[in-house]
Amino acid sequence: MKNFILCILLLLAGTSFSQSFKIAGIVKDSGTGELLTGAVITCGKLAVPSGNDGSYSIVVEQSFPVTLKCTMIGYKAASLVLEAQGSADFVLEPAFTELEQVVISAGKFEQKLSDVTVSMEVLKPTLVDNKNTYNLETIIDQVPGVTIFDGQANIRAGSGFSYGAGSRVLVMVDEMPLLAADANDVKWSYLPIENLEQIEVIKGASSALFGSSALNGVINIRTTYPKEKPETKIIAFMGAYDEPMRGALKWWPDANPFTSGSSFSHTRRIGHLDLVAGANFFSDQGYRQGETEQRGRANLNLRYHFQKIKGLSLGLNVNRMETRGGLFVIWQDADSGAWKPREESLSNYRTFRSNVDPYITYTTEKGDKHILRTRYYNTTNTNNTNQESIAELYYGEYQFKKNFGRGWVMNTGLMGTRSMIIADSLYGTHSARNVALYTQADKKFGRLTLSFGARGEFFQMNNVVNESPVNLVFINRMQYREFVRDTANGITRTYRRMDIGRDSVLLARRSRIKPVLRFGLNYQAAEFTYLRASVGQGYRFPSVAERFVNTSLSVLSVFPNDTLRPESGITAELGIKQGFRIGNFNGFIDIAGFWQEYQDMMEFTFGVWFPPNFPITQQNVSTRFDYLGFKSVNVGNARISGFEISATGAGKIGPLNVLFLGGYSYTKPINLNYRYDDTTGLAGPLWLKYRFFHLAKADLQIDWKGFTTGISTRYQSFMINIDAAFEEDITPFVVPGNKFGIFILPGLKRYREVHRAGNLTFDYRLGYDVNKSTRISFIINNVLNAENMGRPADLQAPRQFMVQYAFKF
Repeated sequence: MKNFILCILLLLAGTSFSQSFKIAGIVKDSGTGELLTGAVITCGKLAVPSGNDGSYSIVVEQSFPVTLKCTMIGYKAASLVLEAQGSADFVLEPAFTELEQVVISAGKFEQKLSDVTVSMEVLKPTLVDNKNTYNLETIIDQVPGVTIFDGQANIRAGSGFSYGAGSRVLVMVDEMPLLAADANDVKWSYLPIENLEQIEVIKGASSALFGSSALNGVINIRTTYPKEKPETKIIAFMGAYDEPMRGALKWWPDANPFTSGSSFSHTRRIGHLDLVAGANFFSDQGYRQGETEQRGRANLNLRYHFQKIKGLSLGLNVNRMETRGGLFVIWQDADSGAWKPREESLSNYRTFRSNVDPYITYTTEKGDKHILRTRYYNTTNTNNTNQESIAELYYGEYQFKKNFGRGWVMNTGLMGTRSMIIADSLYGTHSARNVALYTQADKKFGRLTLSFGARGEFFQMNNVVNESPVNLVFINRMQYREFVRDTANGITRTYRRMDIGRDSVLLARRSRIKPVLRFGLNYQAAEFTYLRASVGQGYRFPSVAERFVNTSLSVLSVFPNDTLRPESGITAELGIKQGFRIGNFNGFIDIAGFWQEYQDMMEFTFGVWFPPNFPITQQNVSTRFDYLGFKSVNVGNARISGFEISATGAGKIGPLNVLFLGGYSYTKPINLNYRYDDTTGLAGPLWLKYRFFHLAKADLQIDWKGFTTGISTRYQSFMINIDAAFEEDITPFVVPGNKFGIFILPGLKRYREVHRAGNLTFDYRLGYDVNKSTRISFIINNVLNAENMGRPADLQAPRQFMVQYAFKF
């Protein structure tokens, strides 16, 4: 009997020790009260994430007291000890250092900025709003190491200027590409600046994760979603251009040209629905004659969180814009005509752009994530220069993020696009399709983070498939024999044959799949010291515009090249990120050295482009002018090396709140096809076109008792090499021995000889918070009224005064 009672007592004791208890709660931000999604709550070996509504529940099988720990990137870890069953809410405090900023673009998952293996810059909406940014182009141009010429982004001199077609920098909105299907360019004014969360800039080849056009880097614009409380923001401004320092440039007879605009945004939660709505309006009379712009844009973001299926959400983002105005391309001359368009070079246009983005996300209880993103993007251009086009892009991507725990995250995805272009006079009618499979793994080993990515991409334009070399290795005794070129359907295949008795074996071929790889590491050497190294491949397929454009504007003609090959490259980088804290001011200094190699680089090149089998005789020499202009060609190989130093800081210094962003870049852009002729003593161009050696930028903002003051500066050295045709009389180039004095850009050579000091620009802003919801600001762009030039004959704006009114509630 005693043994029986003892067995019963032991059974009851065992049951009590294994009893399960459910603990639930929420996680929120200590400052804003925002419910936090993706926080990890652990109890012993158990771990669960917080859901879309900030809630979590965990079942534990142990006796009380129970210790729970909550961690989330960008926040300080928090712990709770429960003495009895009940709820456990966590209130997380943001981490104090800038190194704790959360980014997504580096690996397509949330990670701390300090852990990434590549160079990155992050811009917050505070800087955008305070500088009265009505076009994202101007704020991106403030990022260290980045420049923009006529809307084309250039990171660390990786790109020059390609006349409105093609981009070596992939621009994305919410991790989906937003380059037009025909020209592969971005319209910066189309991007939803009023709903901005942050801008992430990756420097260096990123094709392994993002595909074509990420050859030089990535700019990802992340839009916001509602916080705990509804928020409405209204901004309105008005301004005017000052008279130029050089009075001869002034073309307006009466009042100075003015600019005005407004934007609106509203975010709120309606039950389980997130709603974000925005609108933007802008009008500019233009400082250059005829270059006006009027536009209106509206956008709507919706996201619904299902309650019966935890972790499942369905979303829809919509954006549409209409723009009309005049496009200035070529000046009359470098003197009084620098802001006047050359005859027949002004294009009056009307453009419609719209995208519709349905998506689905599902996060499992273990933290794994499934994402299905889709996009329809339409651009419709009409104008008075017979350059109309309609381009449609269909995009789809499935991404699976697997969190294995212990610092190991893997992303795998399948992406596909379909493009259709109709532009009878400009490009013709074309179609393209693109399919890619990618994967990237990131693993932490204590202080060391390793990252590896791979991608295979298939691209077809019309009926032509782009191919890339792939070497096949055979273990056999072989002897080299010959090269054989087989040309069929406009595609050239190169074979290397070997002798094995009477047979020949294919040793090298061209694959329809473009493979690319990347590898990176990050090592935390000290508490705030991070060392990194990375190597990444990149590539870019030619756009429809580069291959098939056939147009002219005044004296400029652009010719097609349907045999244009894709360009590729590789970027290697070594860097160190050093965090610091001085009182309540914290930030980091980043130093990086980089090396970029490009093969088959594509550039628009000036020349006489005769059609095939054109008879060149003395009688038809005058017709050569009909074939004079620019064509996109593979100019060969290039190397760009250099180093960069940047710094970011935020916090309090005494009674002042201080924000700082700045950096300096040195680049050495070399044309590897440089040749020196011993006979004539003449040399080809050593430097790549439309680049410069030095680039420096800085922005400093100080807040004190409701006042805000800030200054921005940008410096770029003299552009070292441009198309010679822009500076010289082109007549002898076409008809040797004759001097008719035909210049594409009159006066440019003399202008460049006088202005060899580079461009230096200062902007200033002063704001005052009337109350908690109202701010009035005064902004001066180009304070010194300096005369600066972007690409050749693109004289920048004079001093501009603006008044801004911002209201938030």
